[in-house]
Amino acid sequence: MTDRPPAAHRPVLLDEVLTGLRAAAVRRFIDATVGQGGHAAAILAVSAPHGQLLGMDRDPAALRSSEAALRTFGDRARLVHGSLEHLAEHAAAAGAEWLAVDGILMDLGFSSAQVDDPGRGFSFQSEGPLDMRYDPATEPSADQLVNELPERDLADLLYRWGEERRSRRVARAIVAARPLRTTAELARVVARALGGWHRIHPATRTFQALRIAVNRELEVLETGLDQAIDLLVPGGRLAVISFHSLEDRIVKRTLRDASRECVCPPRMPECRCAHVSRLRIVTRRPIVPGTAEIGANPRARSARLRLAERLGPTAVEAAA
Repeated sequence: MTDRPPAAHRPVLLDEVLTGLRAAAVRRFIDATVGQGGHAAAILAVSAPHGQLLGMDRDPAALRSSEAALRTFGDRARLVHGSLEHLAEHAAAAGAEWLAVDGILMDLGFSSAQVDDPGRGFSFQSEGPLDMRYDPATEPSADQLVNELPERDLADLLYRWGEERRSRRVARAIVAARPLRTTAELARVVARALGGWHRIHPATRTFQALRIAVNRELEVLETGLDQAIDLLVPGGRLAVISFHSLEDRIVKRTLRDASRECVCPPRMPECRCAHVSRLRIVTRRPIVPGTAEIGANPRARSARLRLAERLGPTAVEAAA
């Protein structure tokens, strides 16, 4: 790809996203997790001069970064503070034309800027408050979950969202060590409870579970995916980059169900659901980063890109 603006970091699977979304032909595009603005800037560059972008993010700090990254594109870029679960609402507020768009991107990974800022509390690599909120105005923080949840509820949370097989042992250790106020304190308690580590740090699953719970990530994703499908024009494409199996399962299931002609239970002798396929799946298997990209950006190693294309009328046309 050419005509791409320089950036401090290269967004994950950038060329694959631009190709999969047919970005050069995009006229109206929503980046529902605009982050640092890397994907958005590249899409605006290749879709010049007509492409327009509506960028959203839950994180006010990320929006400030993307505003700086997209400033050169002038009024072709429009940014709003908002969550995936309110995607349709924000599109409607931007104008009726944003209720029928050519492409939508969801990059579900949290950014290096978030991870590397100790004050955000996302990482166990450095001392910071137990926060983990994308939007600091929301509740609860990780501190509240760690220090206030009953032991059984905490264990269930770690098992469900972190896939931590020894969740009861971890929860018991956390409750015994309360109050815990920093990421380093929590990481040490979990490491002691689980013992030595090999491929990943023992606290990795605990931190994942808390971050997902604090930000309601999977609930927000399910709601946002359904709204995104409705906003696409026929032929418009949806691209979703996930970074762990829980996200990818939701994306895979949602795209699969939206592409099926029938969603009746298998035991039904004949179709009675009147379901209409809304999508064509473009990637039967997810696209993953190559060795060169992983070498340049190790955090990209778990990325999975899935693409789907909208069929039939838009939600607005169907209601007319």
